[in-house]
Amino acid sequence: MLLVAVWWLATVLKVADPVLLPPPQKALQALIDGLVGGPLLFDFGQTIYRTVLSFLIASAIAIPLGVMLGAAEKLYRSVEFVIDFFRSTPASAVFPLFLVLFGVGDKTKIAVAAFGASLVILFNVAYGVMNARKTRVLAAKVMGASRLRVLVDVYLWESLPQTFIGMRNGISLSLVIIVVAEMFIGSSNGIGYRLIEAQMLFEMPTMYAAIFAAGALGYGMNWVFLTIEKTFVHWGGK
Repeated sequence: MLLVAVWWLATVLKVADPVLLPPPQKALQALIDGLVGGPLLFDFGQTIYRTVLSFLIASAIAIPLGVMLGAAEKLYRSVEFVIDFFRSTPASAVFPLFLVLFGVGDKTKIAVAAFGASLVILFNVAYGVMNARKTRVLAAKVMGASRLRVLVDVYLWESLPQTFIGMRNGISLSLVIIVVAEMFIGSSNGIGYRLIEAQMLFEMPTMYAAIFAAGALGYGMNWVFLTIEKTFVHWGGK
């Protein structure tokens, strides 16, 4: 609210060009018009679809792989450099590679987002497993649990708090990559496409409306994950 108040005051005092910085009520009206009968609602749905699909693919690959690598710490250390290298590489730098592999379309956007998110999730899951309480692992082994049961019944549960942190970061990263990809990789819909189109056509209220929509989507996804985490991983940090 403070930001909106500063924005409104800036437009009243005309500290910026009113064409570049329209009043917040105009941006709000563009957001409402876009969501009710306008194209923004469809764009919103397309961005959610791409983000969620890329996140699910990343989770399906990274969680089991992270548990296995974390349970074999020496193996994880042997591939840690590769994971850290690609985790530190900006996703935009690998766009050309994925364009070559998948061509222009949704496959590239989803694949790049899944790639970026999977590394973040994998890193957190592996460290969650490596930091599992050794007494519980030893107790399971002493009671004759098989390696598979130790992985599923001990390591997986012990790593859940860290896994949720990785998943929360992973879906945020997926959203960022998807929006950027929609802006620059042959899109005809999505919040990123709507944002860059409005900027190029100089439709500033629509541009600000798209920014609001992207921010609200990111906040909403984070809130959903925090709620799930508090409900199902209530022992985290205890």
